[in-house]
Amino acid sequence: MLTLSKENIKLQASARDKEDAIRQVGMLLVQSGHMQSGYVASMLNREQVANTYLGNGIAIPHGLPDDRDLIHQTGIAVLQLPNGVEWNPGEVVRLVVGIAAKSDEHLEVLANLTHVLGDEAAIQNMATTTDPLAIIQRLTQQSDSLDRSDSQPEPDLANAVDVKLAAGAGLHARPATVLVNLAKEFQAEIRVRYGDQIANAKSLISLLKLGVEGGQTIRLMAEGDDATAALTALKSAVAAGLEDGAEATPTFSSNRNLQFTTPAIAGIAASPGLVVGPVYQLKRRQIQFAETAADPEAEKLHLRQAIETAKAELHDLYENVKAKAGAAQAAIFQAHQEFLADPELHDAAEALLTNQRSAAWAWQQIYEQRAAALEQLSDPLLAQRATDLRDVGERVLRHLGKTVAAEAELPSEPVILIAEDLTPSDTAGLDPALTLGFCTAYGGPTSHSAIIARSLDIPAIVGAGPAVLNLANGTRCILDGETGNLYPNPSEADLATASQAQADRQAMRQAEKLACYQPALMTDGHRVEVVANIGAVAEAEQAVNAGAEGVGLLRTEFLFLNRSQPPSEAEQVDAYTQMIQALNGLPLIIRTLDIGGDKALPYLNLPKEENPFLGVRGIRLCFQRQDLFKTQLRAIFRAAQAGPIKIMFPMIATLEEFRQARQIAEAIRAEIGADPIDYGMMIEVPSAVLMAAEFAQEVAFFSIGTNDLTQYTLAMDRGHPLLAKQADGLHPAVLRLIHQTVQAAQHHGKWVGVCGGIAGEPLGAAILVGLGVTELSVSIPSVAAIKAKLRSLSLAQAQDLAKRALTCPSAAEVRALR
Repeated sequence: MLTLSKENIKLQASARDKEDAIRQVGMLLVQSGHMQSGYVASMLNREQVANTYLGNGIAIPHGLPDDRDLIHQTGIAVLQLPNGVEWNPGEVVRLVVGIAAKSDEHLEVLANLTHVLGDEAAIQNMATTTDPLAIIQRLTQQSDSLDRSDSQPEPDLANAVDVKLAAGAGLHARPATVLVNLAKEFQAEIRVRYGDQIANAKSLISLLKLGVEGGQTIRLMAEGDDATAALTALKSAVAAGLEDGAEATPTFSSNRNLQFTTPAIAGIAASPGLVVGPVYQLKRRQIQFAETAADPEAEKLHLRQAIETAKAELHDLYENVKAKAGAAQAAIFQAHQEFLADPELHDAAEALLTNQRSAAWAWQQIYEQRAAALEQLSDPLLAQRATDLRDVGERVLRHLGKTVAAEAELPSEPVILIAEDLTPSDTAGLDPALTLGFCTAYGGPTSHSAIIARSLDIPAIVGAGPAVLNLANGTRCILDGETGNLYPNPSEADLATASQAQADRQAMRQAEKLACYQPALMTDGHRVEVVANIGAVAEAEQAVNAGAEGVGLLRTEFLFLNRSQPPSEAEQVDAYTQMIQALNGLPLIIRTLDIGGDKALPYLNLPKEENPFLGVRGIRLCFQRQDLFKTQLRAIFRAAQAGPIKIMFPMIATLEEFRQARQIAEAIRAEIGADPIDYGMMIEVPSAVLMAAEFAQEVAFFSIGTNDLTQYTLAMDRGHPLLAKQADGLHPAVLRLIHQTVQAAQHHGKWVGVCGGIAGEPLGAAILVGLGVTELSVSIPSVAAIKAKLRSLSLAQAQDLAKRALTCPSAAEVRALR
C-alpha cells in the first residue's frame, strides 16, 4: 500500500497560475526524495500534450514516460489551494495531487480520488481542511470502503473479450486516457469489467475508479454496430501496453493520437496533412433554372421528388451529426425536416405552378417570402430562423435547378478553403501557395477532388456537413487531413500541440525524403515496387525526384481536357517522349483515353446518357471513336522507340472488350512496325474480377483501380452527396475482390498492381501488400512515405493484417485494425 506522509502535503497554499502550482507540488516530491528536480520540467511538459484536470476541482499532474528514470521511487504529494487556480479555461483546481510513478502503487489513490469526485462535501473538506490526516485518510483508505455497494453485478454486454494487462502497466491516468480516446473512435457502447466493477470505457473517471494494477485481467465488452472492430482495436492496444497512445502498437496515421480540447467538426479524411490558418468561404455555386414550364403536373411531381430527396439528405445529416456530436448538435436538422414537412409550404408552392411556372421558380418564391416574413419578427430567435428556412429552401432548389460555377476572387494570403464541394477543375486550379488546405461540406474520399488534393499534397477533408459553411471568413482553424477533423477557434494549447505536430511531421517527411531512393524492401527482404500516378508531362520528372521507381498510371486525359479539339498525333508523341526521357529508363504504363462517367469532353458532342457511369466510357468510348483511339495508339507506339512503355486499357468488363482493344492495338503496331508491347488492363468492375482467371491467361498484368471498383461494387456513386462518404476502398467486399484477382493472377504467373487511392494510405498499402499486390502506384507526394512505411514492416506482418481485414464485416472495422 502506498503511503502519504504529512511532509508531502502543503495546506492553505496559493499559486499564481498552473505552472506555479505544478512547481510547488513537484518540489514537495523532490524534497521528500521521490524524484529529481528535472522531473518537475517533465510534469510541465506533460501539460502541453495532455489535460491532467481530473474534474470537480482536482488535478493530477505527472510527467512524461520517457523521463521515468528521474523518479527514485513512486510517490504522491498534495497541494491544497483553498482559493483555487485556473488550470485550463473554465477549470478551477483546488486540490493538486502530484504523481511520480515508476509502477502501479499509486492506482489506489487515483481510484479513491475518482470515487469522491461526485461527493461535493468530501471535496470541500479536502480543499479547506487544516488537518493533513483528513486528506491522508481519504486518499489512502481502501476504495472498497468508500462507496462499493452490495448490489448484484451488472451483466456483460453482448460482445466481450478478456485481456491481461502487462506487468507494471496498470490502468492509471496515462494508459486510461489512451484507452478512452481509442474507445471514443467507435460508436458502440463499450464497458470494462474488473471483478464486480464495470466502467464506461469512454470515461476517464469511470476507468480510474476500477484501480486496475499491472498484470491483472480485465474484460472488454461492447455492443453496437462496430462492436467487433472496437474490441479488436482495444484488445490490441491493451496487449501493447496502452502507454501514451499505445506507441508499441502499429499505427498507420501519424496524427491519429493528437488530442485537441477544441470541439471538432468531423468530416472524412481525404488528403493527409496538418495545417493551421484562417478559413475562406469559396462561394462558387449558383443555381440556375428556367422560370417557366409547360406541364404543371410534371412540375408538381418534380417538386415533390426534390422535397423527398432533401428530406432524405437531412435525415442522413441528422444521424451522422448525432453519432459524432450528440443529439443536441444534430437537432437543427430535425428542425429543417420539420420545415419540409409543412403542408402550407407545399400547398403554397404548388399553387404557383399555374400559368406555366416552373417548380424551381415557385419553390424559390415561397421560401423567400416566408423567410422575409420571419426576418421582420421582433423576437430575434424567431427572426434567426429565416436563415434556417433559406438553407432548407436552397437544399430543395439544388435538386430542381442546375448548379453552375461562378467567378470567385481568392484572398492574397494563404487560407483554408471552405466550400460545399469542389469539382476536379476547381481543385486542380487551386494555388498551393495560397491554399493551406480545404474542407468541403459534401463529397467523399474517392472523389476526383480528393485524388487531385493528394496529388497536389494539399491537406483536405470532405463530407464535413453544412456546419462548415457557417464559419465566418477569417476564423482560425486547425485542419487535420489524416483524422478528418476541423477545429474552429482552437485554444492556445491546441495551437501549441498542432505546431509541435507540424514540426514532427516535417522532420518525418524530411527523413522520408532523404531515404526516398531506397527501395521498399521489407524487413524480411520482400520487395514492393512503388511507382507514381501522374497526369502531366512535368510530373514524370517530379515522380523520379520523389523516389518513384517508374509510373504505374499515366492518365492521358490531361492531353484531351480543357481544349476545343483533340490533340494531334504529333502533340501526343512529343508529350509521351518527354515523359519517357524524364524517367530515364524507368517503366511507364500508359492508360489509354478514359473519358465518360464524370469526365466529359464537350467537343466530342456525345449524346446525354441517363447513367453515364454505366454507359459509354473508357474503352467503350474508344471503340465508338476509333479515330481518337487509333491516333493515340499510333502516338504511343512511335514514342515507345524512346524507352520502355506498357499499355493499359481502362474499364474492361468482358473478354471480348480486351480482345478487341488488343486487336486494334496490334493492327496499329503492325502498321507502324513497332516492337511488341505488354498489354495490361484495369480491374475496375466486378465482372473483371469474376473473370480474372480467364483474363490472366491473356493479359501481361492487372492494375486495380480501387476508386471505380469501390463504387461499382458497393453501387455508390463516389460523388453522391449522401453516399460518397461510405464509398470506402477498404470495405471488405472490395478487399475480397482484390484478393480474388491476385489469386487468379498468381496462378497464371502474372503480377498485380494497384493505382487507386488506398494504395497511397499507409494502412491500405500494408493490406494490399499482404494480399499479394506487388506494385503500388500512388500520388507523387505519397511515394516516400509509403516506401518508408513498407520498410518498417515484414511481409508476414502485412499478410497477418490482410488476413484479419478479409474477415472484417465493415470498412470501419478494417480501419480499426492495428
